[in-house]
Amino acid sequence: GPQELALLERSLGLQEGNKYGVQGERKIPVLQTNNGPGLIGLVTIAAHLVKRAKKEQLLGSTAEEKAVVQQWLEYRVTRVDGCSGKEDTRIILKDLNMYLEDKVYLAGNNFTLADILMYYGLHPIMADLTVQEKEKYLNVSRWFNHIQHYPSVRQHLSNVIFIKNRLYTNAH
Repeated sequence: GPQELALLERSLGLQEGNKYGVQGERKIPVLQTNNGPGLIGLVTIAAHLVKRAKKEQLLGSTAEEKAVVQQWLEYRVTRVDGCSGKEDTRIILKDLNMYLEDKVYLAGNNFTLADILMYYGLHPIMADLTVQEKEKYLNVSRWFNHIQHYPSVRQHLSNVIFIKNRLYTNAH
């Protein structure tokens, strides 16, 4: 929630200074604005920050890409954040692994907000996987490793180690 939004703010090059709170037992992030009501929800606030940073391309450039970005942001909030336990995690990683088989990024060929927020959401999960588990989800590992090499995205988050040679053997 709030920590992630602060990371996103920095990765977008925005001056920090936003006040984030959380609401309810699900700890939904809230952004207090000076003018009018606060904004509620990770996706809403993240999209707002992207627009403030004038980096709209991160929300997708075509109608279709915008829809795909939106879809993955929803997936992040409903599925990844709602993830409870090993079985859930396995299903999420399996779904993503299949989806990423022929893609560089979640929205196809362009890096978007979906990649940033999914990276933040999956970081604790990926950091916990064994080498064998990472190999089982090669496409997720390849994608994750690619995103974590954007220094502005990763910032102070730990670097998750992958065994390189296996990641790229069947990349063609």
